[in-house]
Amino acid sequence: RVQEEFLELLELLVSRARTYVSSLAAMEEFHLSLSQCVVLRYHWIEPFIRSLREHLASFHSFFCVADQVKVYTNQNKTRTFIGLEVSAGHFQLLELVSEVDRVLEEFDLPTFYKDPSFHISLAWCVGDLSGRLEGQCLRELQDIVDGFEDSALLLRVQWEQIRCKSGNKYFSFPLR
Repeated sequence: RVQEEFLELLELLVSRARTYVSSLAAMEEFHLSLSQCVVLRYHWIEPFIRSLREHLASFHSFFCVADQVKVYTNQNKTRTFIGLEVSAGHFQLLELVSEVDRVLEEFDLPTFYKDPSFHISLAWCVGDLSGRLEGQCLRELQDIVDGFEDSALLLRVQWEQIRCKSGNKYFSFPLR
């Protein structure tokens, strides 16, 4: 769920970043990944979700803070992203990934990255334009985040549930 003030911050960041890369597009939905995208066979969906529910059942709600601007590219360097990296809550996210990875291994699916950079993507563009966005642009974007009124509260995320998307269906796993 996104607050109006977060969208104001997003607009400031994207507007500034577009002076470096005009083709940047703001994200319309926001998430923090705990796995790579994987393909589930149709008959795996129900047992996969059941296993995920069991593995995540003991987790409690927690907070994380995503306030460090960072530039990312996808694995094959066909897309570049500006994101907010998690600066607090990393340990809890690693614990969640460990359980998600166990479920993925049950189905012989690829697990998450060895040393993940947990982040929320804010904007993207086609191609590897990381060189244009790093350096001066990145410093300016971080200054915007650091100086934005109420950014400390805005960028504090309470984890109350984990969601899994399969096709056009969403499955929710509440945290205790």
